[in-house]
Amino acid sequence: MHLSNTATPRYYGEFRSAVLRGEIPVCSEISMQMNRIDERIRNPKFYYDEDAVEGFILFCEQELTLTDGSDLHLLDTFKIWAEDVFGWYYFTERSVFVPGKHGAAGYYERRMIKKRLTSKQYLIVARGGAKSMYGSCIQDYFLNVDTSTTHQITTAPTMKQADEVMSPIRTAITRARGPLFRFLTEGSIQNTTGSRANRMKLVPTKKGIENFLTGSLLEVRPMTIDKLQGLRPKVSTVDEWLSGDIREDVVGAIEQGASKMDDYLIVAMSSEGTVRNSSGDTIKMELMDILRGEYQADHVSIWYYRLDSIDEVGDPDMWIKAQPNLGKTVTYDTYQLDVERAEKAPSTRNDILAKRFGIPMEGYTYFFTYEETELHRRQTFWKCVCAMGVDLSQGDDFCAFTFLFPLSRGAFGVKTRCYISSLTLLKLPGALRIKYDDFINEGSLMVLEGAVLDMMTVYDDLEAFILDKNYDVRSVGFDPYNAQEFITRWQKENGARAVEKVIQGAKTESVPLGELKKISEERLLLFDQELFRFTMGNCVTIEDTNGNRKLLKKHREEKIDSVSALLDAYISYKLNKDEFE
Repeated sequence: MHLSNTATPRYYGEFRSAVLRGEIPVCSEISMQMNRIDERIRNPKFYYDEDAVEGFILFCEQELTLTDGSDLHLLDTFKIWAEDVFGWYYFTERSVFVPGKHGAAGYYERRMIKKRLTSKQYLIVARGGAKSMYGSCIQDYFLNVDTSTTHQITTAPTMKQADEVMSPIRTAITRARGPLFRFLTEGSIQNTTGSRANRMKLVPTKKGIENFLTGSLLEVRPMTIDKLQGLRPKVSTVDEWLSGDIREDVVGAIEQGASKMDDYLIVAMSSEGTVRNSSGDTIKMELMDILRGEYQADHVSIWYYRLDSIDEVGDPDMWIKAQPNLGKTVTYDTYQLDVERAEKAPSTRNDILAKRFGIPMEGYTYFFTYEETELHRRQTFWKCVCAMGVDLSQGDDFCAFTFLFPLSRGAFGVKTRCYISSLTLLKLPGALRIKYDDFINEGSLMVLEGAVLDMMTVYDDLEAFILDKNYDVRSVGFDPYNAQEFITRWQKENGARAVEKVIQGAKTESVPLGELKKISEERLLLFDQELFRFTMGNCVTIEDTNGNRKLLKKHREEKIDSVSALLDAYISYKLNKDEFE
């Protein structure tokens, strides 16, 4: 088949027919991607080339193996994804140098050049979908079929994780099941002085995997911007860019270097994660804009599998929306076991919903379970007595105050008020900025002008807030770091009675954390603010060999840590119970 600007891609056409017949349920994001492909089919600018797709499939099924050495048979999803990469082309006019004949000077002339359309592909697929195997097929194809000298890289949050893309290629070299690999692996790698014809042409080395016939190299790189920028990789695979706590846009860094090449390709594969507000979420917002058609990006292929609603978790017929390879690379039994585990062990719920069903959940739940972070009905606690916790350890750009109200039957009301500088707010990534805007709208987060927070301005605003709400503050607990100016003024105006210094550490925090955990398990910690719910969702503790716990404040600049202030307030309340009688 020749190039056609009217043809429907073969494998996508079969998939679309199955969807229209109701055989395969799809989520709204996949439906939007199908609309993009339908629009591409109707656009006379874009041409479909069946031969390129079939060549990739033939190479994979004749030459490649799985990690355990068994023969590879491409999944239908692999064919659809690969068709989106290799199937579409367009023509552009370029100046091409034509060398002169018989020693004459060369010259430039205008020619129409055929170019591959897709330069970036994003796959967001649930755990167990063989994403790394797909990345391995793409890398292997370019390493051995492309006759030009290419530099190829694969990266992941850890080097061992990135090696999952390399492992099937090394196994395929060992097996050499097809004619091409048998030719490339003939000879001996030890033959360094004899004829080059008797040496192996495709070899795993310390650098990575090298094709000595073309001088091409596939290597593993760490997932950090300083290790990825400035390269000229023709093919790059990025694994788990969304599911880990990644704070750098590594895909953008790779693209800056890869754009020096004419026909580069970046394949970014990941399952959904439980760490919100990282650079991955910002990228995902951009992908959703593309899918909705808010801006045109024909060179980007997006396959985002997930459930449309949390209600579908209980319907096994809908699970294929999140895992298109269900029953092939991962069994229904595995999914059923995870659903039961999420019900019986609530602390695992967020991770299972994100990783198995593609439903993005809020933060870790290693300390407070999902059920414990659900909001209570709105209350004001007007004229109530309370203990105040003060956390100013990041006072240069934000700080947190939490009010703890002792109520009847062992319950405690909670209100929090936080402050952030306008400069810090402006520097937030897109996904986190949207979250902060919600906090600002509910009135729990205040923005003060300037690059850093003026503690006296914070004090004045907090004092006005306390007077407005008529809170009767009986005790204060504070983390001494960066709190001297604030506490000195508080003691001068309100007295030093019941003002407690709370030293951070397992010795101080372990018992109060355990008590707060029991209170929250009984749903006796009454809060109604999204900001406090968000902070509880991000609350992680670390435990030493003696079982003592303390709050983990890793990346706390990305979280507004009202839980730490709650802990200070609770400790000051326990030390001064007579003040509340």
